[in-house]
Amino acid sequence: MFQRIIHDNGVVLYRSSLLSDIGVVHAFSTRIGGVSPAPFDSLNLGNPGGHSIADCADNISANCQRLLDAAGCQGRRLRQARQVHGRGVVEVGANGCTDDDAPADALLTDDPGCVVSVRIADCAPILLASEDGMLAAAVHAGWRGVVAGVIGAAVDAMRARLGGRVDGVVAAVGPCIGVDAFEVGPEVVDVFRKAFPHSPPLRPGTDGKGFVDLAAAVRRRLIDAGIDPRRIDVGELCTFAGRDEFFSHRRENGRTGRMAAIISPRM
Repeated sequence: MFQRIIHDNGVVLYRSSLLSDIGVVHAFSTRIGGVSPAPFDSLNLGNPGGHSIADCADNISANCQRLLDAAGCQGRRLRQARQVHGRGVVEVGANGCTDDDAPADALLTDDPGCVVSVRIADCAPILLASEDGMLAAAVHAGWRGVVAGVIGAAVDAMRARLGGRVDGVVAAVGPCIGVDAFEVGPEVVDVFRKAFPHSPPLRPGTDGKGFVDLAAAVRRRLIDAGIDPRRIDVGELCTFAGRDEFFSHRRENGRTGRMAAIISPRM
C-alpha cells in the first residue's frame, strides 16, 4: 500500500508502507511542490534528453533539496547515475563508486549518509531494502531495462551482500506508465513475448501492436529474482493519466521534467 504525503514545504510524495514498516527513509516524488516554471512545473528533478528547452540547474538543485527535506533525508548526500536503459549496477558510499556520471540504472548502498536515486517520467522506479534496513537500492526500469535484466542484476548485487539470500528483501514499485497508455509496436511486442514466453505482460492491440503492463512485468521479474511476492508493494499509479501529479515523457512527447525515487539505509 502506498501513502500520499503532503509536507509542510509543499512537496507531495508517496511512500510504501512495506518500506516504512522497516524504518527505511524513502520517497517517490511527484511534480508538486517545487520552484521550476512550465513545462517543468514544479518539482522537476532532471532535464529531458534531446530537447533544446531545459530547466536551469539552480532550479533542479533547489527541488532536489526540497525533496530530501520532505523525505527526512536532511544532511545525506544525494547520489545518482547516468541512466542508459541497461542492466548496470553501481555501489556507492564510503567504499563504492563516487562518480555520479557512471553509466548505470541501479544504485546500491549500505552507507546511511547516502541517498541513492533514480529519475523517471514513465519508466518504473523500484526501491529495494534488506529486512534490517541496512542495505538499500534504487532501480530504473523501462521496457528496455526490464528486458535487459536490470532488476535481476540489482537483486543479485543485493544477494552478494546478504550471504546469498534475498527472501527478506522488501521491494516497492512506484508510479509508472499504465497499461492503457503504453501502446507499443510489433517489434516491442515480439521482444516481450520472447522475454516472457509463458505469459507475457501484454494486452493485444491492432495491426500487431500491443499494450505493455510495465508494473506487472517488473513484479514478475522481482519474483523471478527471488523476492517474496508478499514483500512487493506496487503503487498502481499511472504517470500518463495523472497529469496533475506526474511528469510523463509519452504524454508530453518528451518535453517534460523528471521525478525521482530515493532511498537511504537506516542510521
